[in-house]
Formats: sequence, C-alpha cells, structure tokens
Amino acid sequence: MTSDPHAWLISLEGVPSGFAGARDGIDVVLRDRGLRRTSPELTAESLLRGAHASAVLEGSGSTLAEVRAGAGDEIAADAVRLATELLSLVPVLRRQPLQALARIHTVAARGSLPDELLGRPRDGESASRLRGIAELITAPTEAPALAVAAVVHAELMTAAPFGSHNGIVARATERLVAAARGVDEKSLVVPEAAHLALRPEYESNLRGWATGTQAGMHSWLLYAVEAWSAAAEASPLVRDAE
Repeated sequence: MTSDPHAWLISLEGVPSGFAGARDGIDVVLRDRGLRRTSPELTAESLLRGAHASAVLEGSGSTLAEVRAGAGDEIAADAVRLATELLSLVPVLRRQPLQALARIHTVAARGSLPDELLGRPRDGESASRLRGIAELITAPTEAPALAVAAVVHAELMTAAPFGSHNGIVARATERLVAAARGVDEKSLVVPEAAHLALRPEYESNLRGWATGTQAGMHSWLLYAVEAWSAAAEASPLVRDAE
C-alpha cells in the first residue's frame, strides 16, 4: 500500500477543522449564490481577477481595469494568457501532473525565456523537486483537498523549479488542484485575490514554510485556511451580488 504523503498534516491542531470550515464556506457560495447563476462568463471573470492578483504579487503594476481592457503590462499579460488555458489542464493534472506543470510554465513564460527553457526545470535538483510535487498532486490521501492545494502551492514557491514565473505557476497550480479535486470545478473562487489581500501574511508564512520546520509549515496551513475563506468571498458570485 502506498503511504499517504499528506497524512502528517491531518493531526496538526486546527488544520482539519479549519479546512473543513473553509470548504463549507466555499460550498455555501457555490451552492447558494451560484445556483442558477453559474456561467462561463463568471468563470472567466474569476480567472481574470485571479490573473490580475497573481501578476501584482509577481511585480506587475497594472490595475484590474487595465488588465480587463487588455492594456496590462507584460507580467499581467503572461498571467492572463495562462488563465485562459488553465482549466483545460484539469484532466492533464489528474493523469500526468509533471506534464501539466511543464505546460503551465510554458504558457506563462512564453516570450520571456528561450523556447528550450520553457517548461523545463532549472537543474537536476529542481527536476527532483518537481517529481516530488507531482506525486503530492495525485497521491491518494485523506487530507482535505484544499490543504493539498496549499501544500503544492508552498512547495512550488519554495522549490522555484523554473527559470522564471514561479509565483504565477504556483498560484495557478493551487487553483487547478482545487478544480481537479472537485472543490471548485468551475473555478469560481479567487485564491489569488485572497493572497493579494493578505499579502504580508502570505509572504511571511511562505517564508515560514521554506524553513522546513513543523511550526513554519503549520503556520502556513493555518494561513491557507484563512486565505481559502477569503477566496470564497472574492468570488464574482459574491462581489457581483453586492
């Protein structure tokens, strides 16, 4: 029997219950506010908002209005280009996560790196880290799907396996894992906007995860509970109803 690589986090204080609460909040938004309102346009709006927020976290100076008008800077354009293709990678992520990660980087970094470096890890150590992350994505587990997404996000940020755009790749993958594991199949919540709204905590807790200590990793997971709750509130299902 294959061991569960996420089993360790189930016993951490506040983690299972916290993610259960965050999942309940997402389900309420998708069920109560999404019922009869869900459309491809709302998914596109969620993806656009997420692309803008992720680009800002990566250094973009573009506003959401500029991005919406197609007038964003290069980083924003990269994030939007990835957002338009992201959900088509759900079946690839489920079956061949390494291929999905390579494609995510290829789309995001096109034009920024030589073609031969697109989708390729920086070195042998990065390739090994990517293989480990791919196993985390598809491993059978009793851990909450949102926790798995948060772990994959933090691991990609810490490993920085590609030559560029690692933050955009990590945040896009977090969203994709949530879709692939059935939490938010139409990708209507906006985790990237939550991370931007909570930016000091986001960046601080990522540094904590990178230490590799249980305390640092525990703190990141508790942060992720808060972020996923905020992601539900950032959904166009909520904001457009206000």
